[in-house]
Amino acid sequence: MITDSDKFKNKYRIKSARAEWHDYNDGVYFITICTKDRECFFGQISDGKMILSEIGRYAEEQVKTIPEHHPQTGIPLWVIMPNHIHMIVEIDGYRNSTRKETINCNNKDMQKISNRQGLLSTAICGFKQSIKCFALSHQIRFDWQTRFHDHIIRNETAFERISEYIKNNVSKWSEDCFYL
Repeated sequence: MITDSDKFKNKYRIKSARAEWHDYNDGVYFITICTKDRECFFGQISDGKMILSEIGRYAEEQVKTIPEHHPQTGIPLWVIMPNHIHMIVEIDGYRNSTRKETINCNNKDMQKISNRQGLLSTAICGFKQSIKCFALSHQIRFDWQTRFHDHIIRNETAFERISEYIKNNVSKWSEDCFYL
């Protein structure tokens, strides 16, 4: 039997950027999602205000609906920038009883897949996919950078520091590492 690690002698396998010791099914996270080549698809900053493009407006709508599609997910704070999005994402994996039943099922392969994917990745990948589908259906040139960056927020001090960063991101655009 050929396993995933045997395929292509693991030559094309990209190691996960996620913490191996954490399952991403519960917790609070600082997420950054970038556009491909950091291209400014979402709009521009003018006079200290973010002016959203059509796809930027759609992305904002979709951020607001993440909890509707993923009931175990909350998005208390976000900002859409010209070429990236920052979010604080709260995952409460214990809110969804169906998820617990899936994780506790007897099928060990399903359990491995379920735990490896994590609720955080499921929510973010669904969000990214919805934006990409919108762009394709409206003939808008758009693409994401593969993956996303996450930072586990471990305490109130970190939460406050990251919240301030998100709130001030537009006004400090010229100092941002994603500024082009």
